Formats: sequence, structure tokens, C-alpha cells
Amino acid sequence: MAKTDIKGDLLATMRSRMNVAVAAYGDSRAAELDDLRFMAGSADNNYQWPSDVLSSRGSSQGMTINARPCLTINKLPQHVRQVTNDQRQNRPTGKVIPSDDYADIEVAEIFNGMVRHIEYASDADVAYDTACDNQVTYGEGYIRLLTEYCDDNTFDQDIRIGRIRNSFSVYMDPMIQDPTGADAQWCFITQDLTKDEYERQFPDASVRSIQEQGVGDPSLSQWLSQDTVRIAEYFYVKHEPGTLNMYPDGLTAADGSREDKVARLLFGKPTRTRTVDRKTIKWIKTNGFEVLQEQDWPGKWIPVIRVVGNEFEIDGELHISGLIRNAKDAQRMYNYWTSQEAEMLALAPKAPFIGYGGQFEGYEGQWKTANVNNWPYLEVNADATDALGNPLPLPQRAPPPLAQTGLIQAKMGASDDIKSTTGQYDSSLGATSNERSGKAILAREKQGDTGTYHYIDNLARAIRHVTRQCIDLIPKIYDTARIARIIGMDGEVSMARIDPMQPEPVRKIADEEGNVIEKIYNPSVGKYDVVAVTGPAYATKRQEAAESMSQVLQGNPALWQVAGDLFVKNMDWPGAQEMSERLRKTIDPKILADDDKSPELQAAETQIEEMGGMLQQMQGALKNVEQSIEAQEMRTKQFEAQVKAYDAETKRIGIMQAGMTPEQIQDTIDGTIDAAMQTGDLAPQTLTPQQPQPQM
Repeated sequence: MAKTDIKGDLLATMRSRMNVAVAAYGDSRAAELDDLRFMAGSADNNYQWPSDVLSSRGSSQGMTINARPCLTINKLPQHVRQVTNDQRQNRPTGKVIPSDDYADIEVAEIFNGMVRHIEYASDADVAYDTACDNQVTYGEGYIRLLTEYCDDNTFDQDIRIGRIRNSFSVYMDPMIQDPTGADAQWCFITQDLTKDEYERQFPDASVRSIQEQGVGDPSLSQWLSQDTVRIAEYFYVKHEPGTLNMYPDGLTAADGSREDKVARLLFGKPTRTRTVDRKTIKWIKTNGFEVLQEQDWPGKWIPVIRVVGNEFEIDGELHISGLIRNAKDAQRMYNYWTSQEAEMLALAPKAPFIGYGGQFEGYEGQWKTANVNNWPYLEVNADATDALGNPLPLPQRAPPPLAQTGLIQAKMGASDDIKSTTGQYDSSLGATSNERSGKAILAREKQGDTGTYHYIDNLARAIRHVTRQCIDLIPKIYDTARIARIIGMDGEVSMARIDPMQPEPVRKIADEEGNVIEKIYNPSVGKYDVVAVTGPAYATKRQEAAESMSQVLQGNPALWQVAGDLFVKNMDWPGAQEMSERLRKTIDPKILADDDKSPELQAAETQIEEMGGMLQQMQGALKNVEQSIEAQEMRTKQFEAQVKAYDAETKRIGIMQAGMTPEQIQDTIDGTIDAAMQTGDLAPQTLTPQQPQPQM
């Protein structure tokens, strides 16, 4: 088949799908548009008043000459903001978790940090808030994903989360079952351009070519009008059958792929085969009759995420609504009764003064203008008397006209009907009720939130799918070694090294002493899933934590020695983090140690510490014994040396004794003893009775 024929079939299928979407969403979107207009109703546009009622009351296109009042007291934005602003205070987020044996918890945290950075760089909160506003107001909102180059000098791309302000520009496959549109087979995002802007953006395409190619096509009016040209981004899923082969050790590869050829060389014939459906996401930009741009989308889902409010399928037709739909009649009645009350009071005659004839003579000018002028005083004719000659009482004003009781009750009933149709009552709106305790007030507010919680839950599903698509895209977009910026839960910015070529999910680089100095991550290894988490933002949680800690520390100041650093860390004033680090250094290291240990491990560590103490005691005792033995050996050697010295001296004296007289012998002995006593080798108490005492 020729390439031109393929393009022609593609565009014919595209136009057919657009017609199907317009027909499927036509009735529902007409009602949704009316809901949006009703929500925006004000005294200037009269959107909340039906056109036939306006014409019957004498008001047409804002002209109110001789018309009955058509007041608009719009109470619905308050109820819508009650839901959407609660979402902003408790914004849903997606949390990445490992889902197979090859995934790593550290890589999951890197994924979380990268997704947070994508949201920060994209101003994703604007996209989420817009989708939520549209969802709650009229029933459907949309979020999109796209990619863009980091700058003009690189081929590296970043993922971005985009805002779709006009939900009516999106036409998604009406056969979807997933509320987020994850199973959609096709989707359109349309945009109307002026003809001049169209020719500027697409100089190779002309308006004339659309007219020529669309001759006889009844859908031409959807694409070309007198002043504008419709451009559509068309996503669709292309299905191609394939074969999956299995080899020993559970190795799988697509038939004919490079991995399959390597596996055949290693293992030969595959052990099992099965037919699979290979899906590719295609994207084209078209004017309905020409392909202006085209490329493949790297993800495995169409990057348009649906946020739905109330969804019904009745007799094969899809009906979508938001919070406004059921409250419209109650709001109309409130406007009508308010207008009726104003009309009745405005048309009622002003309260006149009642007096007797003759009292106003001479002062008629002042009394005739008493209802329009602020006279400092009013006078009456004092000569006016009754038949008996008594002065008549002073004139009195008649009671002013009052609104009818039934009218007031009807107005209050309409106000209550607005509350009941939106599921939000006085406590949810902050009004004073009969609840007095804080716990009772919170319980009543929770009941009100329960009536509208499905809006927040559907938004959480959509954000979870946004995160899931980001996890699918990150390994494909960040496909080269690079430094990725990540943002922690507390808003701290850091960097992570990404290397999609390494085989393991996390590679740790250590220095010579074994300390880890760097980690390199591969996000393409392993499978990861996403769970939705709804709660206050980190800053709100930190403020609540600081307030609670303050109350605890006031009641028990001794806890400053245990958790003072955590309390200061949650404060917002300058220098809090530095002070927290200094306080942390003063806390016992045992308290800061990781206590997430089993009782068995803690008992084993305690026993090891006790055995270590006993070993130190034994080593000390052994050292003392060794020192005692060494000292004894030294004393023994000294004694032996002394014995040898005395023996040598005795022999010398014995030799000399043969030629000496007794007096000479006695002098020699005395001199030897004196010398021994002077050197400390011999003390007087060591002399035994058998030894001769020196003579005095």
C-alpha cells in the first residue's frame, strides 16, 4: 500500500473517531457548559436566570428599563471552593514503591525525588488545581504530560506536567472503563487558531488545501470555520502482534530482537513461546485532512489523564456532572425569592404620617417633603383641638411595610436546599452550630467532607496515574549518564548520578577505608509501582509538629535533653537548622542510635557488651598478675646477686684470714657490715642473733 494511502486511511479513521467522540459527549457537554456558565453567574451577566424568565420580567440583554428585579446572589462558589481549597490544603501525591525483587528502595526514593522535581519545574500544582476546579464545577478535568529539551544546546530532554484549562478541548475514547483514562485507545486535544496564525505556524499548509480536500465531507465544519482553523493533537495506540520467547533461567526476549538472537546462540531453541500484543503510542498534529507533524510517544500510556466527578451511563449515553448540577434549581429559587422580597419592599408605599385635619396648616411644605428631606424638626399647628377644646395628639408615622413570613421561610428553605444538594451544611461552611467541643466540630466537618470526598479521591487516582506515567518515562527520557536534580520531602534540593548502562540498580563507590562516598543509580532496573497519599503539605505538617512538640516540652522540660533538636528543626525562623545541629551534638549518642531492632538483637547486643566488660576485667587482672610475676623475678635476681657478692667477699676474707691477727679480722668484718648498711643491702633488723652485733 502506498504511503499516501496509509496517511489517507489514518486521517479517515481519525475523523471518524472525532465524530464518535463529539456525538458521545455532545449532550453531556452541553449540560456541563451550562453548569460552568451557572457557576460564573453574577449580577452583570444573569447567567443564573433562564432566558424566558428574563424576557417575561422585562429584562433582555442587560436592559432593565421598567423591569422587575432579577437579582443574583450566587452562593455556589462558596460550596465549590470548600472542596477545591480543601484539596489544596491536603494535596494528593504519588509515592513510588518497589514491586519486584530487582527493584531497590533507594532507587524508589530517587524516583520520588525526581517526580517532585518534575512537579516543581512544571508548576504541576497549577495543572492539578485547574483539573480539580473543572472536575468539581462541571464534572471533568484533564492533565497532560509532555517532554521538552533542557535548553537549545543539548539533546537531553525533561518531562513536564502540563495544564489543560479548557476541558472541552479534550475528546477521549468514550469506551474507557478506567476513570483516569488509562485504557484509552485514542484521544484528541484540540485548539482553534486564526487563519493568519495557522499559516504562520504551518507555512507549508494552507487553508485552501483544507477546503479542497474536505469537499463533500460533512465533518469539514468541525475543522474549518469562517475565521478559525481547528488543530488537533491526536494520540492513538497502534497494536502489532508479536511473539515472546522463554529460555532457561526464566530469560525472556521478543522474537527477532537482538536479545533473542543472543539467547538462541547460548541456549538454542526457546523452551516456551506465546503471542503478545505489542503496543506503541503514536502522536500526530493534524488539521483534519493533513498530517502536519508526527512522532512516537515513548510511554506506554496516552499522556492525557482524566479527572472525573460524577459519571453515569444511562441507556448507552455517558453523563458527567459536578457539584453545581443538582444545586441549580435551589440557587434559582433563592434568586427568585430574594428578587421577590426586594420587589415587594420597593413597591410598597412609604410609611405616611397620620394626623388630624388642621394640624399641618401653615407647615404643609415641610410635611410633604418629610419622606425625602432630612428636616431638623417638624412643626404642627397648636390651635388644632378636638370638639372639647383639648389639643390633638401629635402626628405619628404608620408602621413600615414588612416582608411576608411565607416569603422569608421560602428563602431560607432555598438556602437549605443548596446545602443539602451539595452535601455541605453549616459546620462544613464554618457557621456556628450547636456543637461546642472541638472534637464535635471536627466530627461534623468530617461528615460534611464525606459527602464530597469522591472528588478528592478521583483526583488522587489521577495524580497516581500521572506519577505512574512519570516512572515509566524517566528511564526512557533519562537514557544517558547524567546528573539529575531531586527534591526531598522537606523541599531540600540535591543531585543524583544516573547511569542507565550499569547492571545493578544502585552502585556504591567507597574510599580506601570503606566509607561510601558516592552512589550511582540505574532507574531502568526493576519494576516500581505507585500509591496515592493524601494529607497536608510538608510545611503544614511541620507547623503542626512544632506546635504539638511545644505543648509536650512545656509539660516536661526534661525532654529537651532527648528531643530538643527535633523541636528546633521544625521551626521556621532563621538559624533554626544550625541550632538544631548544635543541640543534636549534646544528646547522648545512645539516644540517637538506631532503635529499629528486634528484641532478640537488642538482647544479644546487651550480652555482648556484658561479655566485653568481663573480658576487660580479666585482661586487667591478668596484667596485674604478669606485673607481679615480673617484680618477683626481679627481686629473686637481686637476691641471688647479693648472695653471690657475699659469697665472694666471704671467700676473700677466708683467704686473707690465714695471715691476719684476730683484731684485723674483726676490723674487716665491721667495715664490711658498715658498708652493707650504708648501701641499703643490709638493715639492722635483718641481723639474726647468731650474727655478731657491732660493738659500740
